[in-house]
Amino acid sequence: MAPDGQTLAPNVYDAESIPEAARAEIDRLLISGDLFRYTAPSDAPVTLLEQEFADLMGARYALAVSSCSAALFLSLKALDLPRGARVPIPAFTFAAVPSSVVHADCVPVLVEVGANYRVDMEDFAAKLPGADAVMISHMRGHTSDMDAIMALCDAAGIPVIEDAAHSLGTEWHGRKIGTIGKVGCFSFQSYKLVNAGEGGIMITDDPEIAARAIIMSGAYEENWKKHPGLSNSCAHWQNKLPLYNLRMQNLSAAVIRPQLPLVAERVEKGRANHDRVAERLNGCAWLHVPDPLGPEERAPDSIQFNLAGDWSDAEALAFQKAAKARGVSVQVFGLSEGNARAYWNWQFLGDVPELPQTRAMLMRACDVRLPTRLAEAELDFISGAIVAAAEDVKG
Repeated sequence: MAPDGQTLAPNVYDAESIPEAARAEIDRLLISGDLFRYTAPSDAPVTLLEQEFADLMGARYALAVSSCSAALFLSLKALDLPRGARVPIPAFTFAAVPSSVVHADCVPVLVEVGANYRVDMEDFAAKLPGADAVMISHMRGHTSDMDAIMALCDAAGIPVIEDAAHSLGTEWHGRKIGTIGKVGCFSFQSYKLVNAGEGGIMITDDPEIAARAIIMSGAYEENWKKHPGLSNSCAHWQNKLPLYNLRMQNLSAAVIRPQLPLVAERVEKGRANHDRVAERLNGCAWLHVPDPLGPEERAPDSIQFNLAGDWSDAEALAFQKAAKARGVSVQVFGLSEGNARAYWNWQFLGDVPELPQTRAMLMRACDVRLPTRLAEAELDFISGAIVAAAEDVKG
């Protein structure tokens, strides 16, 4: 608050703070130097994190790695896909997703995304034949129609990987996102619900996928024996798979573990924050926050909305400038130069297809962070600044 009692523009860029409970364990690790996950004979922090995360999600196996990108890559490699395998992905995602497909010697197939930020099912169905696997990004926590996606993929025998980097705590028909497909991948990067700076984890109920991923993550020699319940499968794959050395180290796990019990509270607060701002934005004729699909219970830590009606590029940029002048940074995905979420910037793919539906969405879709720590007055400041900026431009 300002000295006169007025709410200052909130700082939405700081990550979630690290719980006090992590600090004693971090000090112990630093004093001992015991940072490598396989040094201890048992109960290393990374091992404990894997057990706790699997329990939290109701999954049989979890493997903690260096990033969600690493988890996506290992998931594809663990599926034992042929070189050049076709992998449909949503065209609205972060550049790390097509990068993981390319890194796994596969070919990403970009699928149209609608104005509600979710996979266009007609285009998905058209591009599914000939696919070897599917990677669904629940981008910014927006869940695509998993009933329809799984029905098509199950009928065709095509495995689904869920990129749930933004979706820890989201549920679909009461089922946790990340447990619907063959593999679910999550992020612990600073701007996610659980903050470790970097880090990722993959979950699966398939012992062969888990074993192959464990070996390739860097469980060399007989370190795989420190992953309980998978000795037979890991023994089979030892020395038969390359090692990519994508392990998580103990300091990261020590930071993550005390935050897992806070996930439910953060989800509840994040949903309330999002819905409070969404209600205010939807009251403006020039702004629209798409509704979730019926079965989805979201876990947002940001808000996305569309510039509704007829906006020119110049007007959209003027809106950004007007919001910034009021202390709120709004990103229009397609108008931010070099944005890693705009598919036409993925030059490493070569010639990308023209995707008119996705392009139109990205040119008017806006993004604002809403950390769960924000107070109601700060949320109202953000929504008020956005509405006022829209009215500045559109009258």
